[in-house]
Amino acid sequence: EMSKAADDNRKKELLEIARILGKVPYEPSQTMHEAVQSMWLIHLVLQIESNGHSLSYGRMDQYLYPYYKSDLENGIITEESACELMTNLWLKTFTINKIRSWSHTQFSAGSPLYQNVTVGGQTVDKKDAVNDLSYLILKSVAQTRLPQPNLTVRYHAGLDDNFMKEAIEVVKLGFGMPAFNSDEIIIPSFINKGVKEEDAYNYSAIGCVETAVPGKWGYRCTGMSFLNFPKSLLIAMNDGVDLGSGVKVAEGVGHFVNMTSFADVEKAWDKIVRDFTRHSVIIETCCDMVLEETVPDILCSSLVEDCIGRGKTLKEGGAVYDFISGLQVGIANMADSLAAIKKCVFEDKSITTSELWEALQNDFEGENGTRIQNLLIAAPKYGNDDDFVDNLIRDAYNVYIDEIKKYHNTRYQRGPIGGVYYAGTSSISANVGQGRGTLATPDGRKAGTPLAEGCSPSHAMDKNGPTSVFKSVSKLPTEQITGGVLLNQKVTPQVLEKPEDSMKLIALLRTFFNRLHGYHVQYNVVSRDTLLDAQANPDKHRDLIVRVAGYSAFFNVLSKQTQDDIIERTEQVL
Repeated sequence: EMSKAADDNRKKELLEIARILGKVPYEPSQTMHEAVQSMWLIHLVLQIESNGHSLSYGRMDQYLYPYYKSDLENGIITEESACELMTNLWLKTFTINKIRSWSHTQFSAGSPLYQNVTVGGQTVDKKDAVNDLSYLILKSVAQTRLPQPNLTVRYHAGLDDNFMKEAIEVVKLGFGMPAFNSDEIIIPSFINKGVKEEDAYNYSAIGCVETAVPGKWGYRCTGMSFLNFPKSLLIAMNDGVDLGSGVKVAEGVGHFVNMTSFADVEKAWDKIVRDFTRHSVIIETCCDMVLEETVPDILCSSLVEDCIGRGKTLKEGGAVYDFISGLQVGIANMADSLAAIKKCVFEDKSITTSELWEALQNDFEGENGTRIQNLLIAAPKYGNDDDFVDNLIRDAYNVYIDEIKKYHNTRYQRGPIGGVYYAGTSSISANVGQGRGTLATPDGRKAGTPLAEGCSPSHAMDKNGPTSVFKSVSKLPTEQITGGVLLNQKVTPQVLEKPEDSMKLIALLRTFFNRLHGYHVQYNVVSRDTLLDAQANPDKHRDLIVRVAGYSAFFNVLSKQTQDDIIERTEQVL
């Protein structure tokens, strides 16, 4: 009897699936099941159309909520069956992968697809947008505990405290979700750039930490080019010559050994970073022109305003908005390198320009190399709320920001609002790949080792706790880095063991976002011992998931260098 009942139940399920597949997406959805099926089919086809990347679900708790509410009221669905439906969607989402080049594979450790789901935030009339479906999405993502989808909570000052507590409970599960993006900095930043207020209040996370207005944005919100800040500094110090190849790649202002003041270093940086910024735009423009001619993305274009009205694809300027960012890598290394040069060479005079340059070429080998490396490491470090170093990276970053404002993408003046560039630190796992090709740097970092990821401090250099990290990050020109200010933090499970610990973290987050105007933060809740054991005994930790950059991945599929990079992140104490 039980077997027959199970068979009958499955038969009903299959008939219902067949009915829905015959209806959507050709006809409007009327139930939550129909809506989810319609979403999935379109999502899947869009992935196929573009060999998908960062195709995101947007503010699902807003547009799906009317179906959920109606089905509950009409007895069509229960909370339990709705949760099962969502977990099935997440399982399907996880099955998607894409073909990548080897270089791209290295920059995207763990094969992320960046399929972001956004919950929380505010409604267009500035009220807390949290609803019952917001909680259900948190719960269902927590149940599946997979690297995809990428879950983001939109934070704002009035975000419901109970929802914050629930979000922290999910953080405590240790699979790197949810990430927090802040309305308090992102919405004003969008409005200042010409986005209508109602659209700015409807933004969602796209990919890692990048943000855009769903259904109205150009075909990407992050650029194609990565600019390695520390390597650019080395080239600036070497009169425009790339140290690895010996090729003169830019016109410099002189060699470091002949510089007599820190102002000379700043002039060299100003010259080179402006030149490289211009070249990064040239590279992106070449790619964009080829893509416009060969990859129209017709379905995606038809779903974005106002491509049909304008008779243009996304890549021809059909979207309402089109802003993009490049990706700047090694922010903390740049900060620490500038601070070490200023302090050790030009203030304390404990190292000469020739000694530093020789030590960098020799990768700090020998007794004198070790002495110099120790002096560099002892210099002020970003992440400790020290104005000496924090102001240096702010000023250095502002040179890039000033230069990138001069340029336009290929959609400029072809329809969209914008068509311009801004900064972004969402470096994915490029910090490992780009570190591999970067010689020793003046912060004391050895050649070939990973650069710092996102805007996070270099490993073990942030000695003063999480509040100081937040304060250092807040001194960056965040309102200009609209492409994303990616901050990873790591705590042990024991740090969030008690209920009062969760409340401490909530208070810390509210301070970061409300007072310091932080853009983003996400947490790895895992101990160093667990990660080391997983590295030694991968079979015992097949389900271990970690936050890599703006996304999560299974620890075991990462390269040893990326694993080591995550292991070495500073463990914070609340």
